This record gives sequence, C-alpha cells and structure tokens, in this order.
Amino acid sequence: MAKLYFYYAAMNAGKSTVLLQSSYNYQERGMRTLVFAPAIDTRAGLGRVRSRIGLEAPAEILTDTDNLFRRVEREHGISPVACVLVDEAQFLTPAQVDQATDIADQLDIPVLCYGLRTDFQSNLFPGSARLLALADDLIELKTICHCGRKATMNLRTDNHGRALREGAQVEIGGNERYVPMCRRHYKEALAKA
Repeated sequence: MAKLYFYYAAMNAGKSTVLLQSSYNYQERGMRTLVFAPAIDTRAGLGRVRSRIGLEAPAEILTDTDNLFRRVEREHGISPVACVLVDEAQFLTPAQVDQATDIADQLDIPVLCYGLRTDFQSNLFPGSARLLALADDLIELKTICHCGRKATMNLRTDNHGRALREGAQVEIGGNERYVPMCRRHYKEALAKA
C-alpha cells in the first residue's frame, strides 16, 4: 500500500535537492514520476524545481484551485505514474493534502511532499498542518544554524539583514530573505528587532 510522506525542514535544508534525487531514482529505473511545483513560487521559473546546489527539473504547475487527485488520476490513465512529488508543499491547501491521501489510498501511488513546517513567525502553514495530521511518515530534514546547532526556525529579514516580526505569512524568497536558525538564536534576533 502506498503512503503519503511529508519531508519537512527549515529553509536551506536541501528539500528540493532530495525531491529531485528521489524523482531521478524512479526515472533511472524506467518509472514515471509527476513533480508538482506551486504557481506562487516562480524563483526557479514557472513550472520548474531548482535546488540551491544547481539541480533542476521541469514540474507541473499547481495552483490552489487545482484538484491534485484528478490531475494525477488523468495522467495515470495516460501512462502509469510510479510516484508523485510535491515541492514547497506548505503551499498546498488542506483539501489538496486530502487529495494526496486519495492518491496514495485509491490509486496506490506514493506521494512525497517536501516543504516548510512553519513560517517566519513560527506558525504552521495550513498545508503543513494538514500534512502533519495525515501523512503516514513524517521525515525531518536537517540544516544548521550559524552556531552549529540544528536549525528549526525561519527568520525573515529585511534588505539590511534585520529580523522582521510582522508581515504576510507568504513572502517568496531565498537566502536574501530568510535565515535558518535554532530557536535560541531566532528568539535573540527577534528580541533585537
């Protein structure tokens, strides 16, 4: 029986790299994968997944109104799909996470979701909250704070590197906008803000 997996981490833990490697492993064995990337994140270009170390691949564009199950079901009917992979899974809607469980349960296709657990204010994203509730397997990918400890927090900074406390939950950015930190240094940075 297929499973729904949630690989979560702070920024810069290599989530997209692991996704691309997983997809490649299936493809190398002659199996078809479907890779989805959210339409909201265009940093790599629309319909692309790119890792910080330079790996990239085309992806299906996913909007918040798409029915993930129906899209996979349609593609699977054309040519068998061995695995579904979702980049930036924190942007999934709760309904799309439910649809991902249907892909695993009804179509017997594993779904591997990669994303952030929390935002810059340490609040769960709606998609991540639903994944934490429903995923069969939760896998934490690790990165480090500047102090060497495990980073679990995502500090949002302004153009001068100062910590930000306020703002919209979603603001697309990379190293120029977010810094992975351990909880202690995250709190210290916010206290200085």
